[in-house]
Amino acid sequence: MKYDRIKKLRLEKKLTQAQLGEILDVNQRTYSQYELGTRSISVELLIVLADYYGVTLDYLVGRTDEI
Repeated sequence: MKYDRIKKLRLEKKLTQAQLGEILDVNQRTYSQYELGTRSISVELLIVLADYYGVTLDYLVGRTDEI
């Protein structure tokens, strides 16, 4: 699954992949793979991202357009 919204949110906040990797305690390459959809993100990390951005899990995974 490709997570387009985590990239969109990251760019809106003007953050690098490395900075998000630090927040999630993963390296930049791993975070890049999340954005590209070549690596799955655990539910725990999705929750961290949703809390960080102030959005719902459904929004992050594309199930709704409502934040």
